Amino acid sequence: MKVGIAVFPGSNCDTDALHAVRLAGADGELLWHEEADLHGVDVVILPGGFAYGDYLRAGVIARFSPIMRAVAAHAARGGLVLGICNGFQVLAEAGLLPGALLRNASLRFVHRWVTIRVERDDSPFTAGIPAGTLLRMPVAHGEGCYFAEEVTLDALERDGRVLFRYLDNPNGSLRDIAGVRSTTGNVAGLMPHPERAAEPLLGTDDGLRLLRSLVGSAGASLAAAWVR
Repeated sequence: MKVGIAVFPGSNCDTDALHAVRLAGADGELLWHEEADLHGVDVVILPGGFAYGDYLRAGVIARFSPIMRAVAAHAARGGLVLGICNGFQVLAEAGLLPGALLRNASLRFVHRWVTIRVERDDSPFTAGIPAGTLLRMPVAHGEGCYFAEEVTLDALERDGRVLFRYLDNPNGSLRDIAGVRSTTGNVAGLMPHPERAAEPLLGTDDGLRLLRSLVGSAGASLAAAWVR
């Protein structure tokens, strides 16, 4: 099981994510944004940071990086993709996830611990974590307010594509949404940082539960493919 972590100019959680996926039981590899080759990884993570300095708006320049063509192709084949914080912003800008991440309602950078509730346990990103479970993770962003038109929000709710919801909304996200998944279910994004909550030394290992779900789901998919 191999997880690739994309690295853009301005990424600052790439090595954290690499360490966390190794704790979750997978091999990890850093993938430079100028390469349109994923090196055969099974899962792609777009990490947190400030890709291209968040100029214009968060994630809008990174979406044009060569690696994003490979990420889109990987997702189209059914491969698992997770965007964390800035990675969520990039996926939204690239059209791989619905909605947009706007300036926080406070118009200030928010950096603190939050509690999120797992809304679904039938996704590759939450398998094995019962719906209703509360997870404690940190956030650190200036543009984390999840926004979508009402029709899109209603569709997300109806189709069970809201994965995580804030109990203590730090940024004004509509309907307290902290993370969503794609229509196909294999692409997801969330603003809180599971990689920064991956071992007790950091205050909690709640984030490791999410990453273990991702790694385990990918492994199960590969095993099923071999059986077929």
